[in-house]
Amino acid sequence: MLQPVKPLMNKLGYQFANPELLEQALTHRSCKGKHNERLEFLGDAVLGLIIAQTLFELFPQTREGDLTRMRSALVKGVTLAEIAQELAIAQYLRLGPGELKSGGHRRESILADALEAILGAIFLDSGMEACRERILTWFGERLKQIAPGEQKDSKTRLQEYLQGLRLPLPVYDVIATAGEAHQQTFTVRCTVPGLKPITAAGSSRRKAEQDAAHAALEQIKNER
Repeated sequence: MLQPVKPLMNKLGYQFANPELLEQALTHRSCKGKHNERLEFLGDAVLGLIIAQTLFELFPQTREGDLTRMRSALVKGVTLAEIAQELAIAQYLRLGPGELKSGGHRRESILADALEAILGAIFLDSGMEACRERILTWFGERLKQIAPGEQKDSKTRLQEYLQGLRLPLPVYDVIATAGEAHQQTFTVRCTVPGLKPITAAGSSRRKAEQDAAHAALEQIKNER
């Protein structure tokens, strides 16, 4: 049984004039019929523009590079998935049998895509200002906490640290993969001069590399 979307509208803080748009936004491509990929495309553009404009206004003295990193931190998949979880979107997703069986309602990429699709649906239903209001509400605490210069990812920070000491750059190797194609786990080894090799696992190679770099930075910090 599909969940009625009225309670979700209350959670989102937005009442759709056309609820079918919300239903489409919640429909993954694994389901038959109209799905949410086109709405996701639209919502991604709306989100990027509004977050960029908000940061531009909040930080008038900040350089373009820092603004770009701040925007990336706010609109990256893990952040969108966290907000989707806070809004309880998972229980309203329409997934095909395969995705249901594999726990697709918990998958970061599906949750992030659904949030963007909902923004696309709101844009079609009411326009840009309605989207702006929702984005500033949903991202409110994160916008209060974000600051220039704090968004460099772990791989970048580790690389810059080693470059500052004129040491060789870290080497990342995938040493194992497990699971089926749609739900793989990657294990990565990070080799850093002067440290024991560090391994980390993640749902993507990129995530595993970032986690390994973070662990390397923590190890360096503890040994200083």
